[in-house]
Amino acid sequence: MLDSAALAAAVAFAAAHESPFPRDLKAHLEAGHFEPPPDNALLGPVFRRGAPNGLILRRGERLAAWGDTRQADMTFSAAKSYLSLLAGLAWADGLLRLDEPVRETIRDGGFESDQNAPITWRHLLTNTSEWEGELFGKHDRIDRGREIGREGRGEGRDRPLHAPGTYWEYNDVRVNRLSLSLLRLFRRPLPEVFAERIADPIGCSRDWTWYAYDNAVVEVDGRRLPSVPGGTHWGAGMRIHAEDQARIGQLVLQRGSWEGREVIPAEWFDLSLAPCPLNPSYGFLWWLNRGGRYPDAPADSVFAFGAGGNFTWIWPQGEVVAVLRWVDGTVIGRFCGMVAAALR
Repeated sequence: MLDSAALAAAVAFAAAHESPFPRDLKAHLEAGHFEPPPDNALLGPVFRRGAPNGLILRRGERLAAWGDTRQADMTFSAAKSYLSLLAGLAWADGLLRLDEPVRETIRDGGFESDQNAPITWRHLLTNTSEWEGELFGKHDRIDRGREIGREGRGEGRDRPLHAPGTYWEYNDVRVNRLSLSLLRLFRRPLPEVFAERIADPIGCSRDWTWYAYDNAVVEVDGRRLPSVPGGTHWGAGMRIHAEDQARIGQLVLQRGSWEGREVIPAEWFDLSLAPCPLNPSYGFLWWLNRGGRYPDAPADSVFAFGAGGNFTWIWPQGEVVAVLRWVDGTVIGRFCGMVAAALR
């Protein structure tokens, strides 16, 4: 049953709560949103953001939309969830085994130290790797002790490291180390793989671009290839619009199936959407609504999150996908609850 008035109220609520991120994203990041100088130095392009927008799908049909949903914008850490989908392809191709040390297949010097040698693919995907080192000019210490939502305070960066698989931490340098490792597995730029095997098969546009840092170029098979980041912490990352993000969310809702074709094996979603024992609110680079994170939202909700109020919300039981761009992150749970109530 659809309560049209209640759904319209949910849309109006989202539209009325714009992100506190200013339109000039470059100036915002250069001012030290994530951390103070010199660690905040940008490595790639950053574009001005547009106005808030979004859409809601149920069973693949559009129920509502607001703003310009074909406005391609930086999506920040929502791109981490796209790395999870690419890891699913590598897993399906037999290129990675979740509990095998990464050093068994990636021999570029990044996993040879005593600290890094035990790291597995599962550790990288769950943010429990405790990888130590510098990548593309950024050391993992920048994000040690990071508290999401408390960026710019520079607290706790020199904490002692734990053994891989025993400590959960949101760390962009380590996610970028995963991305580089996936590049070496596929031996092709990840945006090419993403387009060919995910975006194109589900009918996404080619309006999106996944930018690498200016210095993130590595040699693979004698070719110099760009390695993309899992966000826009230091610039670059995925620039995409809500229409394409909704298709990607629908693919996840449908457990990797699209019009009768298996794009990603369904079994991958059993693995990637299972709660991490060290953080039940996290899967393989997807956020889960466990432990009362968003009491107003359905318990089975799954999210791709990006700084600045960029969300893809997947509600399996309700067969709903919603994309919100530039909405105040503090109201996402209430929005989800309003939509769920309108559809029950």
